[in-house]
Amino acid sequence: MAEFVERKRWMFLGLPFTFTKFIIKEDLITIDRGFFRKVEDDCYMYKVQDVKLVRSFWERIVRIGTVVCYTGDTTDKVLEITHIKHSQAVKDFILQASEAARMKRRTLNTLNIGAEELDGVDPADVE
Repeated sequence: MAEFVERKRWMFLGLPFTFTKFIIKEDLITIDRGFFRKVEDDCYMYKVQDVKLVRSFWERIVRIGTVVCYTGDTTDKVLEITHIKHSQAVKDFILQASEAARMKRRTLNTLNIGAEELDGVDPADVE
C-alpha cells in the first residue's frame, strides 16, 4: 500500500518548520494541523474530482509545490496541500488513486450542465 507523508514547508529554503502534516494514502487524504489546537481533516480519495499542481517561481527554486484538489466533499470543496516536496509525484499519485477508488466503489461523476435552463422549453415537456 503506497503512502505519502509530507510536511508543509516555509518558502525560506523549503524548511519544514510548520505544524501541518499531509498523509496521502490510496483511499484517504488526511491533513493534520496545529500545535496547541490540533485539527485533523479527512477526505476520501473517491471524492477527489480534479487535481492541479501550482508552483510559483520561488517554489521552483526551493523545489516545493502546492497540489490543489477539487473535491465533492462537504467541508472542503478545494483541498490545498501546500508547499510540499515531491509535489509532482503526489499529484500523479492522487490522480491515479482517485480514479482507482472511483472504479472500486463504482461511483460516477456527473456534471449539472443546466439542462433545466433551456430557452423556451419546459423541462417537463422534454423526453
